[in-house]
Amino acid sequence: MHSASIAEHGFLADGRSAALVDRHGSVNWWCPPRFDSPSVFARLLDDDAGHWSIQPEDPYTSQRSYLQDTLVLRTVFTTTHGSVALTDALALQPGARGHDIGLHSPRVLARVVEGLTGEVPIRLDYRPRFEYGQVTAYLTEHDGTIDATAGACRLSLRGDVPLTRAHGNATANFTVRAAETYRFTLGHAPTYDSDPPALPDADQAIAATVAGWRSWADLHRDQYRGLFADQVRRSAIVLQGMTYQPSGAIVAAATTSLPEDPGGNRNYDYRFVWVRDFSLTLQALWRAACPDEATRQFAWVAHATGRISDKPVPIMYGVQGERDLTEHHLDHLRGYADSRPVTIGNDAWRQRQNDVLGEVLDAAWLMRHYLDPMPPDVRQLLRDLADQAALTWRRPDAGMWEARDAERHYVSSKVQCWTALDRAVRFGPRLGDRTDLARWAAARDEIRQAVLSQGWNERLGAFTGAFGSAELDASVLLMPLVGFLPADHPQMRSTMSVIERELSHDGLLRRWAGDPAGFVICSFWMVTCLALAGEVDRAEQLFRQLTTRVNDLGLFAEQIDPTTGEQLGNFPQAFSHIGLINSAGRLTEAVARRTAAGRPPHPVPAGTDHPQEAP
Repeated sequence: MHSASIAEHGFLADGRSAALVDRHGSVNWWCPPRFDSPSVFARLLDDDAGHWSIQPEDPYTSQRSYLQDTLVLRTVFTTTHGSVALTDALALQPGARGHDIGLHSPRVLARVVEGLTGEVPIRLDYRPRFEYGQVTAYLTEHDGTIDATAGACRLSLRGDVPLTRAHGNATANFTVRAAETYRFTLGHAPTYDSDPPALPDADQAIAATVAGWRSWADLHRDQYRGLFADQVRRSAIVLQGMTYQPSGAIVAAATTSLPEDPGGNRNYDYRFVWVRDFSLTLQALWRAACPDEATRQFAWVAHATGRISDKPVPIMYGVQGERDLTEHHLDHLRGYADSRPVTIGNDAWRQRQNDVLGEVLDAAWLMRHYLDPMPPDVRQLLRDLADQAALTWRRPDAGMWEARDAERHYVSSKVQCWTALDRAVRFGPRLGDRTDLARWAAARDEIRQAVLSQGWNERLGAFTGAFGSAELDASVLLMPLVGFLPADHPQMRSTMSVIERELSHDGLLRRWAGDPAGFVICSFWMVTCLALAGEVDRAEQLFRQLTTRVNDLGLFAEQIDPTTGEQLGNFPQAFSHIGLINSAGRLTEAVARRTAAGRPPHPVPAGTDHPQEAP
């Protein structure tokens, strides 16, 4: 298998799809035209599933970075004879600016090799493999363009050097000298009922993409003025890159089947949109971007959900609101680090997960000023969700970690049902009449008593994962985040202490005792809980520790091995970057409260703005 680890990859995006490029100049993942489309490069999951590499022939070292405020990647290769820079971008539409970037992207991967010093022999290896590596296309050449067509997919490659075709591959060897530039563009289009792929000049495509990303960043530059502003800004750009712009939906990750435990079978497809992430995503956008993105997110979930029946509320969707995401396995792929199965689709869409009721209503409460007057369809949706929380909170469910063995009475699910009803009551007459409000309030109070009595384990001195359980679960750290209990409440403080002692290792928090690695967002939840409890110094120390766990481009996967530091799970992971943004905001607010109370202000980390109250 290809040796590049998950963390060695950089993330490119164009508002519709994503590509991953490793530090060796190999594009190992691209699924045009949508995040969840079949791949044309999938070397990440099998060495024979397609890639496009441009790298020195001689031994080299590489350093890379994003061009400022963009997802355009620049990798510098240094050999004993010279150095070259490789710039990679998934192209944005020329002229697209601000909130319009990504709406009409041309489905083009642009690559430019620039000689910096000396001379460097380069090898280009182009191996398109369609349908997750199942189809090898015939390559044909016309007027210097290499076309690959098979099934429903068509790719066209044009560059500044001639390529040799053989067995479905194309290769080239050329030498780059100082001040020389070589350009390559690869375009995608459907085989039928479509024009041929667009192949713009690579320099112009990259320049337009840089301008587009920077115009988006400029719109939001003053939105967040708190601690760790650089990290927050990078995470916000990552979230924007994971947004399917035509609908505004944010995918959980750009990949499928990257394992939580290498060699294991917990390998899921994350290229979809989870309602669970909804409220936390809105909070992150609210802090680091602007309400325009948040408003689009709420409109998307309202349209995707439709009218609520007596069946469980859908917990996830495709990027255009598709509901049936039936799962199947690709047995021909070996999987990352021989981790099988490789999975397409996600059967979690069939599950009952009661926490989503709270996610949507909490988001609506956050957005309340933008929902006035409240559209009739939104009002009906929120009423239906509140009613379902009142009726179904006693039922077991699969929980927020999407257990596939059995349903349980998960504490975090009950707490989020409480959240749904609490926000519905807060809306008051805007959402229901006096009878509705009384019914919702009664159910809310009943849930609270049930959680306090049945979710608490006196022997452990902690809230546990499920009613009557002795198993710890980091999801109960959501209780202070949604206002169920203050973080400085004695039972909450005790819970935090027990969870930290039993589930944390070197600052990384596992979800439960058997979790193979630290779950990044849970670790940021602990930061937030500590900040809310007034333990600001400890919260900042933990935050700093977590920010050293990103890769060299500031990207997080879903989990991190606390011993080796290896990033695990699908990549990059929206939930992890959402956790960073929200905990940075809560930490900033905690510092501001401490300063307002007359205590000395906390030192501001180098390279960040002065702490101010988050928006």
